[in-house]
Amino acid sequence: MQERINYQHLFYFWHVAREASITRACEKLHLAQPTVSGQLAVFEQAIGDKLFFKSGRKLLLTDTGRVVFHYADEIFTLGRELTNTLKGLPTGRAWRLTVGVSDALPKLAVYRLIEPVFRLPEPVQIHCYEDKADRLLAEIAVQGVDLVMSDTPLTPASGAKAFNHFLGECDVSVFGSPGLAATYRDRFPRSLTGAPFLLPTGNTALRRSLDLWFDANGISPNIQAEIEDSALLKTFGAGGAGLFVAPSAVAGEICRQYGVEVLGRIETVLERFYAITLRRKQQHPAVTAILDHARDGWL
Repeated sequence: MQERINYQHLFYFWHVAREASITRACEKLHLAQPTVSGQLAVFEQAIGDKLFFKSGRKLLLTDTGRVVFHYADEIFTLGRELTNTLKGLPTGRAWRLTVGVSDALPKLAVYRLIEPVFRLPEPVQIHCYEDKADRLLAEIAVQGVDLVMSDTPLTPASGAKAFNHFLGECDVSVFGSPGLAATYRDRFPRSLTGAPFLLPTGNTALRRSLDLWFDANGISPNIQAEIEDSALLKTFGAGGAGLFVAPSAVAGEICRQYGVEVLGRIETVLERFYAITLRRKQQHPAVTAILDHARDGWL
């Protein structure tokens, strides 16, 4: 990669990434498509890696593209604020907090953890990105995010200079649509044998704990689907596709939001929450608020 970035190329890349389409970016930029396509190719050659891949009609960011976009977004946001400042207009400058969230984590619990940031006296603009934990942890190593929330800690083998912060743990409950709850609530948990179940995928800590619990109790559920994204799993559960588990600490919110009921509680299966941050001399004030909130007891 060349040492100096061509900011005109970076500007074109930023627009294409925001629009997920060269055609729509050209409309915003008032430029011909061959011009932007050619400049993007030159920029990728300068970077030394692919920045996009095609998914249907959309252009999606590669791992390298996501890192470049984080920086480009910051650069051009600051550029707009500089222009407003020189014109004497208010900038509305706020701290920027970039959070990577593991797709395996329950989103209601994530909101509870981040919620103190909204009560800070200074304005904070939060940018949340959801992905697999290993990919998010790779991004924190290049300072693409300020904080990663995960169900597993960072291991020494990763080589990243980062800290693990244990945020807490709670047991889980089994949920189901009203019809399934009425069918399988009696004789819980023995009733779960043969019951239709929606489980997280095998690469999650929660799934590994559930498998051990099922084996220890001689329970064989009828697995209807394995779904990594926790919100999608609950949506399937709300539709009656199967029973599912989620943290007991947010059971009330889950029942209200998804229209499901609790069948019972599994006190020996725990869902754990970790925050991973880079080793910095000065911690981001919003990250400090999140960690302090967790230490005070948020579950």
